[in-house]
Amino acid sequence: MEMRNLPVLLLLSVAVCSAYPLDRAAKDEDDSMNLVQQYLENYYNLEKDVKQFVRRKDSGPVVKKIQEMQRFLGLEVTGKLDSDTLEVIRKPRCGIPDIGHFSTFPGMPKWRKTHLTYRIVNYTLDLPRDAVDSAIEKALTVWEKVTPLTFSRINEGEADIMIIFAVREHGDFSPFDGPGNVLAHAYAPGSGIDGDVHFDDDEKWTKDTSGINLFLVAAHELGHSLGLQHSTNREALMYPVYNTFTDLARFHLSQDDVNGIQSLYGPPTASPDDPVVPTESVPPEPGTPAKCDPALSFDAVSTLRGETLFFKDRHFWRKSFRTFEPEFHLISSFWPSLPSGIDAAYEVISKDSVFIFKGNQFWAIRGNEVSAGYPRDIHTLGFPSTIRKVDAAFSDEERKKTYFFVEDKYWRFDEKRQSMEPGFPKQIVEDFPGVYLEVDAVFEAFVLPSGWLSSWQHKTYGSSRHHTYKKHHP
Repeated sequence: MEMRNLPVLLLLSVAVCSAYPLDRAAKDEDDSMNLVQQYLENYYNLEKDVKQFVRRKDSGPVVKKIQEMQRFLGLEVTGKLDSDTLEVIRKPRCGIPDIGHFSTFPGMPKWRKTHLTYRIVNYTLDLPRDAVDSAIEKALTVWEKVTPLTFSRINEGEADIMIIFAVREHGDFSPFDGPGNVLAHAYAPGSGIDGDVHFDDDEKWTKDTSGINLFLVAAHELGHSLGLQHSTNREALMYPVYNTFTDLARFHLSQDDVNGIQSLYGPPTASPDDPVVPTESVPPEPGTPAKCDPALSFDAVSTLRGETLFFKDRHFWRKSFRTFEPEFHLISSFWPSLPSGIDAAYEVISKDSVFIFKGNQFWAIRGNEVSAGYPRDIHTLGFPSTIRKVDAAFSDEERKKTYFFVEDKYWRFDEKRQSMEPGFPKQIVEDFPGVYLEVDAVFEAFVLPSGWLSSWQHKTYGSSRHHTYKKHHP
């Protein structure tokens, strides 16, 4: 009797054991989905009443939010919650949002003075007081070296930058969340709480990388206190996800961080001990383009990770929806190997790349880095040997097509097949009515009437005037 019952008992045992990992897997999936939901709400402005979005394959707005997050964090833009995406969102990070309208950053404020005071109101028990003092001082020096700003510490009263360690709810309606996830947050320049830095004292703060390094987090948060928002550059200190540096003694700001802070405050002022460079050894600065010149035309226009770049000669304007005024830079300050006077530029969002054309060559850039293997010859794209340069280009992300304008004709490139489509070139005037001049620059972008997204439009710039067309694809 016992022998006859044995196989049944074994089968029951297998059934019970196999059910447990299934339940565990379902719970892990639920935990991941809840984490992603909260992440998008906190850092990418997802509406909080969007529920159960992960289980709905038709949840278009949320897919766009995931793509927005992946694009900002430098991940492959899939719109799916793949392992790389989940790995990044589980990492500790700054509590300031990456995307959206920030109540703490209206109008890109900055300090209207160059000498600022700071006060360490209380201390963590994880480190000796002098170690905390040293970490904060070192973090301020990082920014002091590349700006005209100076800092002094006070021990009582109200400082410009008040620094505290706190746990959970601490009086600013932005409670911390315990160990991991949010490490700290800071407020943009201003009076009262603005400019202040708060550290989550539930973290394990350390002088090295055995826990959370106080110096690195303090330097990041103080960047916010000085007016910087998050950067999409994964090498930048202002990247939102906590990164450890193997050699803390040789830490230095990335060029992206330097460009950002100097766009607010300029470079450091020369000290009396600095060597004086004779005037005759400095080459004269050529005239820079004036953005309000009614005769101004652009060499190329492209988007880049949600911003718009306008290229002219050896300069470019960088316009973000988070800023009122466009930033003005040298091309070489971001991409030293790129030429000036480029012919065309366009972004392929799915590749997180912008392609830059000059003469018979083109480059691919990702953030502030030029991709390996470039420049390449434009004829590798399928142009006939008679074509020496491209006048303008734009990429239609929805249809995976890129349009190239050359004199009075245009070609269409299939991004999926990586080849020119048959039947081209075609006449520009036939498929883009009203464009009778040779095209200098063209881009495809959202138009924002009264603050709301409207239909796609092509903006095509001729040599002396511009035309705007509703979306039309031949």
